[in-house]
Order: sequence, then structure tokens, then C-alpha cells
Amino acid sequence: MKFGKEFAAQMVPEWKGAYMDYDYLKTLLKDIQAFNQRSKQQQSLPHGLKRSLSMYRSFSGLLVHRHGQHSIDPTSPDVEEHPIFVNSVNRNGSEKYETTFLMQGEEGGEYELVYFRRLDDEFNKVDKFYKSKVAEVMQEAETLNKQMDAFIAFRIKVENPQGWPWPDRSHDMTRLASAVAASTAMLAASIPAGAKSSSSRSVEHMEIIDEGPSMHGDSDDDKKDTAKQDIEGRTIEKLVTNKLKEHRPAPLQILDRVKMNNTLATPGSTIKVLLNAPKQSDLKFNRENFKRVENKLKRAFVEFYRKLLLLKSYSFLNILAFSKIMKKYDKISSRDASKSYMNMVDSSYLGFFAGCGFALVIALILIIRARHILGHDGADQYMETMFPLYSLFGFIVLHTVLYASNVYFWRRYRVNYAFIFGFKQGTELGYREVLLVSFGLAVMALASVLSNLDMEMDPKTMDYKAFTEIVPLILVLVVFVIMFLPLNILYRSSRFFFLVCLFHSILAPLYKVRLPDFFLADQLTSQVQAFRSLEFYICYYGWGDFRHRKNSCNSNDVFNTFSYIVAVIPFWSRMLQCLRRFFEEKDTLQGYNAGKYFITIVALCLRTAYSLNKGLSWEILALIVSVTAAVVCTYWDLVYDWGLLQRHSRNRWLRDKLLIQRKSVYFGAMVLNVLLRFAWLQTVFNFKLFDLHRQTMITIEASLEIIRRGVWNFFRLENEHLNNAGNYRAFKSVPLPFNYEEDEDKDE
Repeated sequence: MKFGKEFAAQMVPEWKGAYMDYDYLKTLLKDIQAFNQRSKQQQSLPHGLKRSLSMYRSFSGLLVHRHGQHSIDPTSPDVEEHPIFVNSVNRNGSEKYETTFLMQGEEGGEYELVYFRRLDDEFNKVDKFYKSKVAEVMQEAETLNKQMDAFIAFRIKVENPQGWPWPDRSHDMTRLASAVAASTAMLAASIPAGAKSSSSRSVEHMEIIDEGPSMHGDSDDDKKDTAKQDIEGRTIEKLVTNKLKEHRPAPLQILDRVKMNNTLATPGSTIKVLLNAPKQSDLKFNRENFKRVENKLKRAFVEFYRKLLLLKSYSFLNILAFSKIMKKYDKISSRDASKSYMNMVDSSYLGFFAGCGFALVIALILIIRARHILGHDGADQYMETMFPLYSLFGFIVLHTVLYASNVYFWRRYRVNYAFIFGFKQGTELGYREVLLVSFGLAVMALASVLSNLDMEMDPKTMDYKAFTEIVPLILVLVVFVIMFLPLNILYRSSRFFFLVCLFHSILAPLYKVRLPDFFLADQLTSQVQAFRSLEFYICYYGWGDFRHRKNSCNSNDVFNTFSYIVAVIPFWSRMLQCLRRFFEEKDTLQGYNAGKYFITIVALCLRTAYSLNKGLSWEILALIVSVTAAVVCTYWDLVYDWGLLQRHSRNRWLRDKLLIQRKSVYFGAMVLNVLLRFAWLQTVFNFKLFDLHRQTMITIEASLEIIRRGVWNFFRLENEHLNNAGNYRAFKSVPLPFNYEEDEDKDE
């Protein structure tokens, strides 16, 4: 792989703008190469050197270090060996580096002068950014050091309330440091396994970049070994242990200025805040609190160690990039063609399930046509009973397939979705894994449909009506068992992550709102028909005569009432999440967002009322409110969720920064979003398309909303990623266990 592509692939996505612009510098080198190829005068290099030196002899006094450390004489032989002179200057209180090109008197020297000026700009940009991030890390290290002081004192109080004499228990400090840093050591060992994320890939693969021949005589193997030893040299465990050996533990009086941090992370803490209950921030010296503090500190050290790795990667990659670009400059006449990057394709297991799925779809179509099922007397009965049961799996499979495509394009356009969602490092599912789950569920659902139809039509098994009708229920139970399976198989980490986010969404606003929570709640708002299918499962198998494929659900007042409630639940949860953020973050925009979901709830209820009752008044109300809700939601999608429709942007009506080069993709997505937003018009006006059954039209409308959500997902996360990149947010904040009171410092 070419270095430029490998360099871009190993960048921290949120810091992309802070890396050296390798591609642009390479274009400047191409300009120099093009000039050299068409200039015959450059063949006489000694003559050019003499002209250059004669010009610079008269300006030798200018070539002096700004700091007065030393100067260079342009007439000396060293100038011929070193055509550039680099010095540091202090401007506006900040140190910068400037390169003086000593050969600009040569013909074509202006091209190289432009190159070195841009090279200086890039180096100063990288240097400034790196210094700022190091300062942040040093500040955090100081904070963690204070947290460790409080933790040590806390442990003393737990193990020995009477206090501990410092000389007798010093050996425990080393043991404590090892315990706190154990998780970071595990992280360092597990980073190669999590190479799917960009942040870990940069550390894992940076040693395989081909640097070409060495400039200073060092072998490539020596360079790689040196870099590897530098990266793997001192682990965080050793740093923490040595730090605590050298540092005398703070006295127990430090606990007088420390309180427990309360992050409002549980329903109980939220309810206490609403009831204005006094906060229990005083320290309680017991084993339970000790373990809680220890776990928080471990998480903080793991994240801190990850920051160090990212900074190390950033430094190494940029140094390597500058070295590479300078080698290209030194050898501008010889550029080798690079080998194509080979994508590792290991999808044989995926092809198996996909092939089974397509085969079963074809078999299902053939059975329906061969046996004239749709023309059978019981066709309407089948569509009103069995079709809603099986359509549930269709909605889920469609949504997961679209999510897999989102993951594919997020990776292709370098959207750091793993960091945005907060997946545990190395456990996020790729698009192949998501497709595997999707096709696996599709195979089970289609096989269930085929077995149901076959048993119904076969004279030998058609008497087992109770068993044939219970097949979809068995499949639902299997899916739920797999979802809650505690064994470490079938992507347990991802399953539990999904369940936790689902639990938080259902109990909104009792939990603090995180991005994965409200992102999942938004997904659920597009699965209204799936929720109604689950409601139908309960009614059909609970109160319906499923043995004879009969049900009275649609004429049941309780069922119809719950049709409203079930459809509203995801929008209600989303509205409560917005209200919590409005009151907690004082963000007015979240209040408007809550109002948007409230209007949608009203529109959904009116459309449901119209579908159940019919009548002109219901139709007019449903139409007016639904149009209003659709217009508001469409505007919110495009302006706030996607960050588009910016009139004064460099890309008119789009954003200043776009990940996709073709602007037509964004305009097409906006038009598609508007069209699919108004797909509900069929519900109000009851369009007759190809004389399709009512259940078929409901399924098509629900599928269009799922497709709209799949398109929305990509641009929503793209906008989130660009906001993170604009603010250089590549780390997640980890709550610390202690809160220091700084009143005494303020008084001083």
C-alpha cells in the first residue's frame, strides 16, 4: 500500500485536520518534478549552484539564528551539502520553525521555495496541536494523581479506621498501584485484537509502513525495532508503581476536602433530584464504596492510557510522514508505482446464510404460485392473522440490513462510529457480522413460513393446526432467548449493549441521556408497526382462537386502545429524553425537539383514530396535524440532524465540510427524505395500488419508513463525526470518583 493511503487510514478520524497534509505536499513535489523534466538547464547542477551561491554571499548576514545561538556562512562548503537552513523564531509568544531555501536563485527554485513554506506551515500546525494535547494530558495526569491520593487515604480508612503508620505499610502502595493499573496492562495486551478501530490500528500497523531506503545509514529493521521499543517501553503499570513509590501518600486529612461524585446515572438518583432530596455525597468508608471507587479509577486509567497511545501514534505517524515526504524531495526523479491494496475477503460464512435466504425466498414464491394460496378461500384469513406475525421479522431484517450498509459506508468514509456510540473497544460489529445476524434471522423466519405453509397444505399434517399455528411464536421465543443468553457467544457484548440502551430508553427520563440511548430511541420510532405486531402476538395467542386461525383482536376495544399506546411508546420515550436534556443541560434546542415529538405523537394518534373509526372530521384532523408534523420533522432532519440547508456555506445549501465528494448524493438524500416522510398519505387517502391487500399496504408503508431511517442514520452520524472532528473530540470523558472542594484555594 502507498504511504499516503496508509497514513490516511491510520489517522485518528477526529484529528484528521491536525495531521500533516501529505497529499498536498506531494502535489507540490510533482510540480517540481514536472519542471525538472521539461527544463534542460537543470542538467548542469554545478552551474546552478555557483549562481545560487554568488547571490547569497551578499546576504550572509541575514542567515543568523533568531535566538543568537549560532549562524551559518553561505560561502562555506556546508551550503552545497545542505541546501536548506532551518531555524526557530519566536512570534507573538509562540515558537515557530522556518526553513530558508538556499538554492532559490536556480531556475525553478521558486517551486521548491513554495514547497518549503508549506512544509513549515504543516510542521508548525502539527507541533502546536501536539503541544496542546500534551498539555491536556499532563493536566489530566495531575487530576488522576490527586484522585489516587484520595483513593489511598480512602483505602486506609476502610482497612484500618484508626489510621496506618506510613513506614509499616509502604509495600501495600505498590500492590495498590498494580491493582489499579492491571486493567490498563490488559488494554495494552488486547489492542492488537481490537485493530478494527482506527485508534488502535494506528499503533498496531504503524511499524509496517514502507519507508524506503534509509537516509542516514540505519537499517529498516533497526528503525522498526527502535520504534517498537519506544512504544512498548514503559507501561502505565510501571509508571504508576514508580510514581507511588517515590510519592509519599497524602495524609488522611485529605479526605476532609473530598466528597463522592454523583453522576445521576440511576433512576433512584434522578428521583431524589426531582424530590429535592439531600445528596449523599459524604464519604462512607465501607467495602462497597471502596470497590466502586476502585472500578471508576480503573476505567479512568484505561482511558488515560488510550489517550497516551493515540498521542504516541499521532507523533510517530507525523514524524514518519515528514521523513517520507523529505525522502521524496531528495529523490524527486524516482517514484515507484505502488502495489494495490489487497482487501481481505473472508465472507464464506456470510455467503452461506445469504444463499439460504435467497433460496428460501424463491421457494416461498414458487409454493405460493404453485398452490394458488393467494386465490384460496382462506387467503384473507391468512393475511389478517399469519401475515402480521411473520412481517415482524421482515421489519427487523430490513432494519439490520440497512444498519449493515451504514456500517460499511461509515467505515468507507472514515466515520468513527465505534467512538461515537461508545462501543467497548474491539467489540463493535462490522458490516459482515451484522449481515450474518440479519441473514441468519431471515433464514429462520423464511424456513418457518415455508414449514407453516407446507404443514397447512399437506393432507398428512393439516390436522395439526395447533402446532402449525404456533410456529411463529416458537421463533419469537427463540429470538428472545438468544437476545438474553448470558453465555459469551453470539456477540454477547453487542447484545448486552443493545439491551442496556433499550432499558435506558424505556425508562426515560430516569437515566442520563447518552447518544446511543437516544439514537436507539430514534430507531424505535421507525418500528411502530413492529411494536403493533408484538401486540398482535399477545392478543392472538392469548385471547384469540389460534388453533382455528381465528381472532377478534380488531374488534376488541382493549386491543384498539393499546394500538394507540404501543405506537406512541417510542415517541414518548424520545420526548422524555429531550425534556431531561432540556432541564439538565439548559439547552433550548432540546425543548423544541421535545415539541417536535409531541406533535408527531398527536399526528400518529389521529391517524390511528381515523383508520379505526373513519369519518370526514377524523380525516381532516389527521391530515392537518400530520402535514404539520411531517414538515417540522423534515426541517429538523435536514437542518439539525444532518447539518444541511446552510445558505452561506461553501457548499451552497449543504455544509462547509462533506465526507462524500458528490454533492448530488446529499440533495438526493434530502429529496428522498421528504418523499418518504409523506408516505403516510396513503393511510389518510387510502390509495389503491395494484389492488393490494390492506396488510400488504401497511407493510410497504412501514418498510418505507425503515428505509428512510436507514438513510437518516448515515448522515446523522456523519454530522456528529464532523462536529467531533471540528472540536478534536477523540476521547470520551470518564467520571471520576471524588470531587475536591477548592474553597480554601479560592480564599487564598
